[in-house]
Amino acid sequence: MKKNIEPCYYGDYLALDKILGAQKLQSTKYGEPAHEEMLFIVVHQVYELWFKQLLHELNAVIDTFNQAAVKDQQLTSVVHRLHRVIQIQKLMNDQIGIMETMTPQQFLSFRDYLVPASGFQSIQFKQLEISLGLKREYRIDFDKQSFYNRLSDDDRSLLEALEEKPSLFELVDKWLARMPLLKTEDFHFWDYYRNATDEMLNDDKETIEKNAFLSEVERRQELKDWQSTRENFDGLFNHDTYEALLNQGKFRLSHEALLSALFIKQYSEEPVFNLPFQLITALTEIDEQLTLWRYRHAMMVQRMLGTKIGTGGSSGHHYLKKTTESNRVFLDFFNMATFLLPKSSLPELPESVKRSLGFYLQ
Repeated sequence: MKKNIEPCYYGDYLALDKILGAQKLQSTKYGEPAHEEMLFIVVHQVYELWFKQLLHELNAVIDTFNQAAVKDQQLTSVVHRLHRVIQIQKLMNDQIGIMETMTPQQFLSFRDYLVPASGFQSIQFKQLEISLGLKREYRIDFDKQSFYNRLSDDDRSLLEALEEKPSLFELVDKWLARMPLLKTEDFHFWDYYRNATDEMLNDDKETIEKNAFLSEVERRQELKDWQSTRENFDGLFNHDTYEALLNQGKFRLSHEALLSALFIKQYSEEPVFNLPFQLITALTEIDEQLTLWRYRHAMMVQRMLGTKIGTGGSSGHHYLKKTTESNRVFLDFFNMATFLLPKSSLPELPESVKRSLGFYLQ
């Protein structure tokens, strides 16, 4: 094990003089310091430090997937890093509770001194969103041009350049799409699956039609929802139909990637699918934790500001609530539960199929 030649001092190693000296209260410029402004600064600085670590982990994962082949050993490290991301996200969500120890009037004692600074200007958070896959065309920004105008030239150029690079969503999509077709001479899984889902959907329709507790209005709505689900299932078996649904925003994953992910989730207990299943589950959890963070942030802003605009001029709570509903990345992994069959309805994989399966191509 290698050892250092020069002694390492704790405070120097962590640059504590810079970190602990970086809290500059705006309120002191206009009179007495506002006591709660220290908390406000520290909480946001800690967020930025965690954003830096999240980017460190995600960039390593992106580098792994940005290759022609992803081997099992690499996939183990990827899953481990994504689990670390999730734990950091949980900690960040809990941190909002610390901010909520500040009352609205305490916040108002220094809020107006912060105009026009805004969380919009957190470049690291925007890097996180873009790196995960929430690029400009997929996210809700009420005024995208205005957002970019609030940034320095360097920050604007950094984000615009990142938009041109492949995101984790795009790379995972390509990785899933490389999975070999699940059709051999003695096993046609998708033929079996289609027959099983047709039976399941027909049973669902019959249940709706025979349900004596539904009013006629409720029955019509249930049948309308059933028809929409039926159309989504049809897209699984027809590439053109799927592409039409993709263009309507019903899906975001490519057809090949969705089928592969669905197969992995159907047979998640198979050893060959264990790591890919953990990966899909971790990405689902990351999206969920990010959504929870947005929701808690929106609730905190409403608690502090009510319906006032934010310091950066946004609609405050209304904007944040909208992002909670719309700024999702791995929504297809959530909705995939629609297409899952009970384990008892699945055929056992033949040994020949198990041997033929792989997740990287040489």
